[in-house]
Amino acid sequence: MPKLFEGLKEDRVPRRALLVMPFAFGGLVALASKIRVSSMNRTDDSKTDRPAGAPHQVAIVEFNDRGERDGLVTVPAVERSDAEWRRLLSAPAFSVARKQGTEHAFTGEYWNNHDRGLYRCVCCGNALFLSDTKFDSGTGWPSFYAPVAAENVQTASDSTLLAERTEVLCTKCEAHLGHVFEDGPPPTGLRYCMNSAALRLVPVKG
Repeated sequence: MPKLFEGLKEDRVPRRALLVMPFAFGGLVALASKIRVSSMNRTDDSKTDRPAGAPHQVAIVEFNDRGERDGLVTVPAVERSDAEWRRLLSAPAFSVARKQGTEHAFTGEYWNNHDRGLYRCVCCGNALFLSDTKFDSGTGWPSFYAPVAAENVQTASDSTLLAERTEVLCTKCEAHLGHVFEDGPPPTGLRYCMNSAALRLVPVKG
């Protein structure tokens, strides 16, 4: 055997290590998939002189309760502890919005609601969806083909059910709202499948 290959047998990776490697790699992939992908909607203030402990700044479009656009603004993100959220929210809203829960199909307040109005985030009041974009998806959850403004929602990768999905969150407070799928109607072809517990409808009268 040429000298170049001498010692290779002794330096081989132990068989036990080879057997463990695929599981270790799988664990790293699973861990990485749980890390949220930050939305481009969030203002990058990492290069600023933001004081320690100061809230992040986010860009959202404000709407009045008639669903009329007031304009793009930069505001502090809403950040609270679990204890604070638990005091402010109902049990279902806390479970869904702050703990990434999912309400049962055909049970939420808005899945079959046809009232006109503006759907706001139950946690922070951020404008999310207009009733004009709501459609009957047959899924048992309130569904919309577009948010009221792209800036007001952000997305993250979600593989908690062993299947890659796209989570939808409120830009202002990062409340979990639901998921978005590519099987919706025109003009977007998207289906924002939301949880009623994460929403608050402000009816438009007249």
